[in-house]
Amino acid sequence: MPVKVIAFDADDTLWVNEPYFQETENKFCALLEDYIPHHTVSQELFKTEIANLSLYGYGVKGFMLSMIETALTVSSKTISLDVIEKTIAYGKELLEKPIELLDGVEHVLSSLTNKYRLVVATKGDLLDQERKLKKSGLEHYFHHIEIMSEKHTSDYSKLIKHLDIDPSEFLMIGNSLKSDILPVLQLGGHAIHIPYHTTWAHEKVENKVEHANFKQVAGMAEILAFV
Repeated sequence: MPVKVIAFDADDTLWVNEPYFQETENKFCALLEDYIPHHTVSQELFKTEIANLSLYGYGVKGFMLSMIETALTVSSKTISLDVIEKTIAYGKELLEKPIELLDGVEHVLSSLTNKYRLVVATKGDLLDQERKLKKSGLEHYFHHIEIMSEKHTSDYSKLIKHLDIDPSEFLMIGNSLKSDILPVLQLGGHAIHIPYHTTWAHEKVENKVEHANFKQVAGMAEILAFV
């Protein structure tokens, strides 16, 4: 594998993320059970999040605003200020969650740091992602930090151009087939998928990926066999 740069997704690849969102969503849905059932609140929240992605992008702040909008919608704007205050508090708690590194992350980064240029390629809110990276203690391993509003083929193409390499010299590692794997393969890069036990519905891909530059491993430590 003629790779010069290895890029890592952040959320649910380097550290825990989605379980915290699900925990917050469950608390929010419980707040609105006087209006509609828990699972219906969850469905309405998801629809609102997707509708708002082009305005707010990804991250906790957009999630918080979507929760407030959902509360107003399902209650026909009769929701109490107490519920709105609790929803905002849930969002702030989510922003302040501790960083829990996933198994093998630091070992892998320390093993690769002198062999390749290491990059973080993640999407989300700029301030929040920068804060999480700083709190993780991993920042010193990385040559470059790229926080994207989206992870389309064009976004990776810009990153690869900025890194001054050919797509065939780029390896992306992440938990999302949709965001981390497929766009990079389309460009002619390499990709290693590390499935996470829970994935946001918007990121799920049902089709099986078959590509010469694609690998899937069970955990972070296993990538060392391929690089």
